[in-house]
Amino acid sequence: MNYPIPASPQEIVALRQQPIDEELVAAAIAGVIQIARSNGQSLDDLKAEVLADDSLLDKVQRRWLSDIVTQAWSSL
Repeated sequence: MNYPIPASPQEIVALRQQPIDEELVAAAIAGVIQIARSNGQSLDDLKAEVLADDSLLDKVQRRWLSDIVTQAWSSL
């Protein structure tokens, strides 16, 4: 992977400066999972955040992202 896994929210925000590709998205997801775990969050806590209504993603996209986070959680 060309991108290190972010270890802090600031490092995740810094990823915005990079061109978006699959590896960047994978690194961001892995970073979010690691940060959530280090903060004592469960998979259900993280999924609830992903599924929360926002203006960035529609319901179908949030469900898809939740599924990806679930798969990544068990892989990391």
